[in-house]
Amino acid sequence: MILDTNALSAWAEGLAAVESPLRSASQLVVPSVVLGEYYFGIRCSRHRVRYEEWLRAYLPFSRIAAITVATASEYADIRMDLRRMGKPIPLNDVWIAALARQHSLPVLSNDAHFDVVPGVRRITF
Repeated sequence: MILDTNALSAWAEGLAAVESPLRSASQLVVPSVVLGEYYFGIRCSRHRVRYEEWLRAYLPFSRIAAITVATASEYADIRMDLRRMGKPIPLNDVWIAALARQHSLPVLSNDAHFDVVPGVRRITF
């Protein structure tokens, strides 16, 4: 399962709603884009030390998905699909969706705009 930034944040906060999907996943995948967004959030937070410690402790339980040539191709296809449909979504979320399609994994997210991306299944929490 691909984790969106809001899912990674919910995991870090220990929100009960995210526990079941995380436990049921055969693998947890954090896109490099999500990691960048999360690091940015940490650097803006007054709880920086706590979140950095959480990340060091829990990030090893997941796999980091890097953007590759195959991901870039999926990204372009998704942007074209969304353009044709007239339903743009945030660009970082296009990258997340591209990784989800590339690896045939669902996205754990509370962002409904993933629902408009053909070939991407969203799991809510």
